Amino acid sequence: IAPALEAIGKIRGLPDLTAFVTGQHRAGTGADILFGIDSNQDYENAQSVITFAGRGALGLPDRDYYTKTDPKSVEIRNKYVEHVARMFQMIGETPDAAKQHAADVMSIETDLAKSMLTRVELRDPHNLFHKVQRTRLQAMTPSIDWNAVFPALGLGGVDTLNVTEPAYFAALETQLRTRPMAPWQSLLRWNVVRDAAPYLSADFVKANFDFYRKYLRGTPEMQPRWRKCVQWVDRDLGEALGQVFVEKTFTPETKARTVTMTREIEGAMERDLKELPWMGDATRQQALLKLHAIVNKIGYPDKWRDYSALKITPDDFAGDADRAISFESHRQLAKIGKPLDRGEWGMTPPTVNAYYDPQMNDINFPAGVLQPPLFDPKMDDAPNYGNTGATIGHELTHGFDDEGRQFDAQGNLRDWWTPKDAQEFQQRADCVSTQYSGYTAVDDIKINGKLTLGEDVADLGGTLLAYYAWKHATEGQQLKPIDGFTPDQRFFVGMAQWACGDMRPELKREMALTNPHSPEQYRINGVVSNMPEFAKAFACKAGQPMVREKPCRVW
Repeated sequence: IAPALEAIGKIRGLPDLTAFVTGQHRAGTGADILFGIDSNQDYENAQSVITFAGRGALGLPDRDYYTKTDPKSVEIRNKYVEHVARMFQMIGETPDAAKQHAADVMSIETDLAKSMLTRVELRDPHNLFHKVQRTRLQAMTPSIDWNAVFPALGLGGVDTLNVTEPAYFAALETQLRTRPMAPWQSLLRWNVVRDAAPYLSADFVKANFDFYRKYLRGTPEMQPRWRKCVQWVDRDLGEALGQVFVEKTFTPETKARTVTMTREIEGAMERDLKELPWMGDATRQQALLKLHAIVNKIGYPDKWRDYSALKITPDDFAGDADRAISFESHRQLAKIGKPLDRGEWGMTPPTVNAYYDPQMNDINFPAGVLQPPLFDPKMDDAPNYGNTGATIGHELTHGFDDEGRQFDAQGNLRDWWTPKDAQEFQQRADCVSTQYSGYTAVDDIKINGKLTLGEDVADLGGTLLAYYAWKHATEGQQLKPIDGFTPDQRFFVGMAQWACGDMRPELKREMALTNPHSPEQYRINGVVSNMPEFAKAFACKAGQPMVREKPCRVW
């Protein structure tokens, strides 16, 4: 990082600052310094990939860390400033200079954080859609010469872009115009050091771990090197690793069973949409069009990514990390103005997760999430539908949650709901939000039900769809108890087992502020307490904790 630090030291004014930041963006290793330039599908035309300009990175996990006034938040900010100062001393600054420069970093980041949308506000795509001409961006931030930035990034021909948070750029301009250059040099140095710390010598790695993992998340010790290396290979060469993973772990039979299960659950969703008493025919027709347009991606991509342009050198770990990050940054920017690749995946095959993409209108289930103990081909259908089936239903429901429902069958941001049906949906979604807002995440921190609403609706709807699909798939079969559990009980046990685990209190606190998912226990108990099917399976009575007096249901 010495060349970057030397270059920062030579900055004398805004043109120098812009040139340095542009260079970092061009390299890809500092692509979120001050602002972010990326590619994404146009909200009003999902077939088109356009330029997005967004907020820059912060050193703390979320903007609320800078604005909350409770004692713990104040403590975290003080510890953060101490950490920044410590890192500055590690690159050669005196203790007094490091302390002052750390204060400069906190001051700038705080003023920028105040302008950023909250996590809840970010969930509404309309808040992120501000399509403008490049001249308009230049007018928003005249202190940055965008006519130099865009050509340097290979985007000289870009005239139209989406500015996700205009208020952020207004705040950035105010700060650039009113602050002297020295604090900006401190911020740039901090960005360089922070981003590189995981790949530098042991003292930087430990200092980075001590604050971000040990203090903020309560992690007592670093992962062994082999585990970190596996994670980095998956991050940087995921589809190369994925080819080997799929070959070794994912059989054609497993894929075929998953495809069949997915179709059963989509059939359950279709039957539900056709029978919903609160949805009118006009909205119902559009909902069915969207459902039928959803693309199912199971296991791995049809076409593997080509990494031949990425140079990996056995004796240059930090350089390998830089080149991999740069490779991905350039790959993303190269999409702008090109035909949309609907076959691309946003997760690697070994990933134990799944997702729905509202602009692609597809559901994606990597091979990693279709492995025991989550999906076990040797098990009966009940626990497999309860676990993997509920995951499939969860992602399918995302297409119709409070965020996904705003996109149409083609992935365009378009309101296809009648006002009455939108009101009916919101009334049912509010029931879920109120329910989860009553749960305690950790200490005195409640779940933010507005932040977790989409995931909570998907958890509930997905489990219901999986249950109905399992019943439909096994209709007419004489299912027997196994291991002392009835088939229905085995469904719910399977559903609950994906969430076995716990978090340390520090991580629970961070997740409560930043994670759109509720804590695991509520993703299970919050769901089944709304399901009469669960109460019947386990003989729960009215008034008991697992039976809600007024159950919530959206889908």
